[in-house]
Amino acid sequence: MPFDLKELLNAYKEYLKFTRSSCYRNHARYIFPFFEGTYFAYRKIDVLRIVTIARAITSNPQYLDIGCGYGDFLNKVIQHIPGATGVEKDASIYYCLKKPKPEHIVSLPIECITQPTDVAFVGWMEPGVDFRPQVANIAKCVITTFDEGGQCGVDGGCEYEEFGYSRVAWWRTPSWIDVNHELMNKFYTQQLANNILLRNSLRDLRSAHNLWHVYARDELPRDKIKSNLMAWLEKESPASQTEKFEFEQVLDQCGFQYKTRPPHMHSSEKLWEVHFD
Repeated sequence: MPFDLKELLNAYKEYLKFTRSSCYRNHARYIFPFFEGTYFAYRKIDVLRIVTIARAITSNPQYLDIGCGYGDFLNKVIQHIPGATGVEKDASIYYCLKKPKPEHIVSLPIECITQPTDVAFVGWMEPGVDFRPQVANIAKCVITTFDEGGQCGVDGGCEYEEFGYSRVAWWRTPSWIDVNHELMNKFYTQQLANNILLRNSLRDLRSAHNLWHVYARDELPRDKIKSNLMAWLEKESPASQTEKFEFEQVLDQCGFQYKTRPPHMHSSEKLWEVHFD
């Protein structure tokens, strides 16, 4: 998302002011995702699912996070895949805010990345930018998350079938916009905070959540990816989630609990429920 330097610095001042004064420290990642979080919401189970998929391809997978920003999500993955790396084309986000750039993140346009990788994770594409062909040139497996409300940046969607991939599985999570709206209405707008009926009616109007899609090339062991993920899911339940990321409590407080059905949806589909193709 392009910003000029003045906008960036002004926003950063507001971010620092918020983190110093707010009682709700974990809200920052959904209010200021550019500085602290990502442009999608996730739980620890999302990280572990991706690790499971990568290890189904090979025991020592190569993993590349494309458009990783400050590396918020990448840093969670790297705890399980130590050799994981990221690419962020705009290095100015580090230097103008005096943030050190980690060695595992390189600053290059995606067009310059030619090293093959087992898994490419794509969490964001700027509006009007489509680098799917470049991703398809290097990745055996692509895991992408995009806002079904149209913020993926590509006319017609962010799918990868046209580039020689088949979808293996998918699941739905709230977008950071969903969480941001609910935070604003519940904690920062007093009139709405005290009016549960109005808050619920506003929530029902929103229909855009994030979709996580797992794509694999035909030569990959698709059955193994599917069976390993299914085996992992048998262990995954609310009772097994004793070790969550601290910020997951924000998702629970905002009504986006694990395996709940958003109010606006008219099917049995639930958040974080995995579907196989």
